[in-house]
Amino acid sequence: MDEMEENRAEKIHEMFKKSKKNQMSENINEENIDEEIQKLEKANRIISTYQRFMDAFEKDLDIDPGRLMGLTDGIFSIVMTLLIFGMALPENEIANYTGFMNFIGSISPIAGVVIVSFILLASFWIYHHEFLKIKRLNIPYLWMNMFYLASLCFIPFTTSLIGNYSHFFLANVIFGVNILLVVGFFLLNFYYAQKRGFLEEYTSEEDKKHVFNTLCIIMGLTVIVNLLDFNVNPNFIYLFLLVPIISTIRHIQYIMK
Repeated sequence: MDEMEENRAEKIHEMFKKSKKNQMSENINEENIDEEIQKLEKANRIISTYQRFMDAFEKDLDIDPGRLMGLTDGIFSIVMTLLIFGMALPENEIANYTGFMNFIGSISPIAGVVIVSFILLASFWIYHHEFLKIKRLNIPYLWMNMFYLASLCFIPFTTSLIGNYSHFFLANVIFGVNILLVVGFFLLNFYYAQKRGFLEEYTSEEDKKHVFNTLCIIMGLTVIVNLLDFNVNPNFIYLFLLVPIISTIRHIQYIMK
């Protein structure tokens, strides 16, 4: 009996503690309800401001997309022309045939890299006109395209760098990073334009997969070529000439499907 009375007393004591806690929480909730409402209103104002900002930020611009395409073509043509300026005649006049042949031999590696870079730029130009035909644009897309063009503008410099200093690993890394940035910004432009409905033509999942896989192959080839060029033989830089071949074969296969 004593044990039963003790258990009963413990249960009554626990019930009393629970009821007291509930009463305290109700009092706290009543006291803090105004504060919670104010917090919610403040959060709603912040979210509303952020949403209005993003709507304004992503609003279509009253800019003819043709002007952006014209700027892109102009930069491509200038960059492709600037490649040749990485090759220069010797400061002193060449007096004999032996000296002339030595000069030709000394610039042949640079000439080879210039050809490689020209082919890469031509491939990037083709990709841009084939996959980035836009009918409208906004501020984010405009600046993403500007960063893409900026990465292109560095190619003449990195070409001269690897042409003259390919025996330094850092020169190979800088050239490789430059190419990877061009490909990366292109993919960013493509997926953003596709997501926002900026592209002139409908892009299916197969189209996206084709573009992504083609450019990933180029990125992988860039890494492999840079490693082989430094560790094995500088002539491995000419593997970049496979880019138009790979792209053409993949394009024909895609059309046949």
